Amino acid sequence: MDLDTSKALKEVVDADALRLGKLLQECGLAFIEDFSPSGGRHLYIPLRERLDGSAARELVEALALRSTSLDPSPHQNLSDGCIRVPGSRHKSGGYQTLITPLSVAYDYLRRRNPPLAVLALKAALAPELKRLQAHKARQAKTASAQRKSAGLSLPPNAGGDSPLRRIARTGLYDASRYKSPSEARMAVLNHFAACGWTREQVENELNGQFPGLAALYSSANKQKRLLTFEWTKAQTYVNATRQKTPAPRTREKTAPINNTSRTKLTGGAHTPSRRSIHELVNDLENVVYAVLDHRLQSRGREGISLRLLMRGLLGYMRAKETDVLDVGCRTLAAAMGKHHVTIARLLPVLVKESDGIVTKIADARHKAADIYLVQLPDHFKQLARELTWRKGRVHAVRPVFRALGDSAALVYEGIERGRYSPTTADLVRLTGISRNATTKVLSEMEAMGMVRRTGRQWRTTSVSLSGLAVRLGVLEEHQAQVSRNRRDRAAWHAYLDRFVDRALEEVDMFDPDREDHWIPPDDESIWHAA
Repeated sequence: MDLDTSKALKEVVDADALRLGKLLQECGLAFIEDFSPSGGRHLYIPLRERLDGSAARELVEALALRSTSLDPSPHQNLSDGCIRVPGSRHKSGGYQTLITPLSVAYDYLRRRNPPLAVLALKAALAPELKRLQAHKARQAKTASAQRKSAGLSLPPNAGGDSPLRRIARTGLYDASRYKSPSEARMAVLNHFAACGWTREQVENELNGQFPGLAALYSSANKQKRLLTFEWTKAQTYVNATRQKTPAPRTREKTAPINNTSRTKLTGGAHTPSRRSIHELVNDLENVVYAVLDHRLQSRGREGISLRLLMRGLLGYMRAKETDVLDVGCRTLAAAMGKHHVTIARLLPVLVKESDGIVTKIADARHKAADIYLVQLPDHFKQLARELTWRKGRVHAVRPVFRALGDSAALVYEGIERGRYSPTTADLVRLTGISRNATTKVLSEMEAMGMVRRTGRQWRTTSVSLSGLAVRLGVLEEHQAQVSRNRRDRAAWHAYLDRFVDRALEEVDMFDPDREDHWIPPDDESIWHAA
């Protein structure tokens, strides 16, 4: 494996070498390491049994998703894929130098690694391998669509890197835009602060998916000394920028003569308290699990989407602490990993099938979305009182399940929020998903360490779903969808503003550095980002 300084800074190469070495040792793989005068590293893994080119390429590409500086190209070309071995002369002068002691390297080459160690490495790279499979499937679908469209260009890949994210990963920056590493650091930190991250979240990712940002500090002491100061400076800059941004103009005192918006309360009613909203959501969850889920199971795949959409509305209701939802289709689509047209098609069906739980009370008008009222009908109140509230929170489709699928989301929820640890048969009965599909998603989640089996019962583990989402590459897709929604929304608002005589304001302009929102690693932030 080739860790190249052309892909990232030398500090990132060194960090990747340590991280890869630790992973290989945990899988029981012995390896040989050398370094070049340019600062690059090579890792050699001798095997007892021959591994064909496609399997080796798949493993190296999966490792490259975890290590920014790893160059997979030597394994992607069967005829020309080669690297410089220890003792070879380097083009810049000097020689490739062996790090592993010669006697140890000789012993590793003589004994070599068994096939079981390779299988352990494949198991450890299960999320990355699944991400590669999904990427190849998208590439095949894109190629097929291009052939059918007679060469018409398609939109770029949604998972593409943004410049600031690339700086945070590799430490390499455009010298024509940033004159020094400190300016590049501040650009990244300003973006983190604008997107709602905390200093603790940034520190956690310096040793995770963003080693390039740590490399820009050049040393651990400098990072410890400057990070707090620069983070405070970034927050001050972001707050000052927001204060300078003018608030959008409103038209509260005037309205069209045919205004059909909701009439404001004039007295005799009160706004529901935060506590009452959370209690209402808890009651509605019990009704959804006891009645609505079973009613929607007969609708097949559409029923699964409707059940998750209902959970999305409850999650939005809890996050915003209101029972009157003016959430748009694009916001729900970003939270569920679906197209906004699909959400627009499902919402009327859900209103009809919810038996009075969801009611549409106002149509979309101008910049406002459709308004829905979520309530507990009288004929469900007795049932809600008889059932105890469940542990945990309701979710729509958490980012990790964009890759694993809707069925996996429901099965995981059945384990996570169940009143007891369920068996496979219990999950089939509770979710209404076929046994074959349930067994398949349980195997996938067990391979990724999300669930574990104790006897016949299933339990969740402490693995971070956000961390798995990063490894599967779905957070980038979610961020791209949020940015795309904001561009569409800005275009729609610009079209409406053509009929209003007012000057263009800064808040109405699309700024890529501000609008390409970099979502903090927290499930709650999904609603605010969308």
